[in-house]
Amino acid sequence: MKSIKSVFKIGNGPSSSHTVGPHNAAKLFGERYPDADAYRVTLFGSLAYTGEGHCTGKAIQSGLPGAEICYNREMKEEDLPHPNTMLFEALSDGRVIGSDWIFSIGGGSIRIQNEESDEEREVYPQKNLSQMLHFCEERGLSLAQFIYRFEDPYLRVYLKTVWDAMQDAVRRGLAAEGILPGGLGVTRKAKLLYEKRCYNESPDVTMNRVIAAYAYAVSEENADENIVVTSPTCGACGVLPAVMYYMQNDRGFPEDEILDALAVAGLIGNVIRTNASISGAECGCQAEIGSACSMTAAALASLNGLNIDQIEYAAEIAMEHNLGLTCDPVNGLVQIPCIERNAVAAMRAISAVNLSRFLYANRKISFDEVVETMYRTGKDMNEKYRETSHGGLAQIYYSV
Repeated sequence: MKSIKSVFKIGNGPSSSHTVGPHNAAKLFGERYPDADAYRVTLFGSLAYTGEGHCTGKAIQSGLPGAEICYNREMKEEDLPHPNTMLFEALSDGRVIGSDWIFSIGGGSIRIQNEESDEEREVYPQKNLSQMLHFCEERGLSLAQFIYRFEDPYLRVYLKTVWDAMQDAVRRGLAAEGILPGGLGVTRKAKLLYEKRCYNESPDVTMNRVIAAYAYAVSEENADENIVVTSPTCGACGVLPAVMYYMQNDRGFPEDEILDALAVAGLIGNVIRTNASISGAECGCQAEIGSACSMTAAALASLNGLNIDQIEYAAEIAMEHNLGLTCDPVNGLVQIPCIERNAVAAMRAISAVNLSRFLYANRKISFDEVVETMYRTGKDMNEKYRETSHGGLAQIYYSV
């Protein structure tokens, strides 16, 4: 299994698969063919269907200035190597002098056809969470200790950079007001949620509202094409930061413990990424929000000192109850239902931890089983519910 660094990438929204990945691919391709006098990039699958709303062309041109962007909506998904497929071509005097098929595989990661990247380097000998938990139990290790045993010694430095970027996104989002771009007229709501005060509300209501405000803050920054952290994707970037920000800034947990919790979240996301998918185009929103909810539940359980069985159960509950969740962004924008969904998932992660604390001894389903189920469900899901904007809310919104 790869490094958990692959789960957390810092970049511009609104979509890791549609902006961060394509931007990185464009930069890499330009470095390979610096003498070309023109570039052409053809987008297929989900990138072709929602690329304009997701700002894919803009992201590619920021990494490869002047590139011609073409949208091929004719090729069927079953004929593509991946739902997020790109053909990069370098031209000189009108002739193609080099080309690469590049796939945006989720969370900002890319794969070049018939090549391996540094990101593909194996770090963990274990292939799933069950094997990892067995290793920990035999040696009396916590999940955080297990992670630091296999990762490079600079992981905590990287996690500190990630955490700083997450906090910056929360703070910017809480301060911002106005209408998000894209034409839907969606108003930013994070500041309103955060500043709303009710004298007679319970502490639980306050907690839920504040966490929702944090999730909205990051998700609205993402929708506004600002800097966020994939956790594990841009579309689901508000869930983990919202809960961790609350735990540090409102509950007083020290930063060192937050970083350890982020490491545990990264491990869960990495297991999902390795054995299933974190791509909405491949498996629907269950692969994005479901994964983010699962990562957050595991992080919170770890932060609260729960044992490794309770942590696994929290992650399993969170994923199980997002199974079948569709990805149907209205107008191809990461706004409706994406922003609100981040807030709901943050609160669902807390509920998963509360259940796991007391019920873990009698559970029946393992985390690995629910991850496999999610992947099978995603593959069975109709293509129009997997980030194409051809079904669900994306279609109904304009037909009523």
